Amino acid sequence: MKIKCPACQTEGSLSLVESNYKGPYKCWKCRELFTITLEKDKLTSCEPLSEEEFQKQQEIKALQDKFNRQFPGRQDTG
Repeated sequence: MKIKCPACQTEGSLSLVESNYKGPYKCWKCRELFTITLEKDKLTSCEPLSEEEFQKQQEIKALQDKFNRQFPGRQDTG
């Protein structure tokens, strides 16, 4: 998946298993932080994000991934 940074217009890549995603994204070039939403491999939302919010989202994502590994087949309801 290609994503163009709204801040510096640099194109970056994001590899996902699912075609839908909501979570943090950091531009590889300018290091700006965003919350992005992808639906069916299309970017539908991109909002600026503070470093603190970015860290919180990273922690939540790690916990969700851990849960999904421990309980495969269960769907995330959040």
